[in-house]
Amino acid sequence: MTAIPREIRLTGDRQRLDVLWEDGTASRLTAAILRAHSRSAQAVRVEIDEGPPALPHDIAIEDVVPVGAYAVNLVFSDGHDRGIFPWPYLRALADEAAASGEWR
Repeated sequence: MTAIPREIRLTGDRQRLDVLWEDGTASRLTAAILRAHSRSAQAVRVEIDEGPPALPHDIAIEDVVPVGAYAVNLVFSDGHDRGIFPWPYLRALADEAAASGEWR
């Protein structure tokens, strides 16, 4: 498993992040999956205190901001903008989504 993306593309409807990895694997991660798995301190605290967040059905990715050469920061339509997704974590989420059939 190579956890370095060759290309990251936000779909036109902003509902999905498509990632092409260095090993040739293509992954699709929905905005809902990514938002639900944000590891920002705020998101983790809310999940501990209140359980998984109730997300709008039309959650979208508003922006994809590179963080050095190791991650991206995703900005979501519900205002959440603190989640940093390092390449190994993004790849693990992609593999989990593919294995569970959550490709949408």
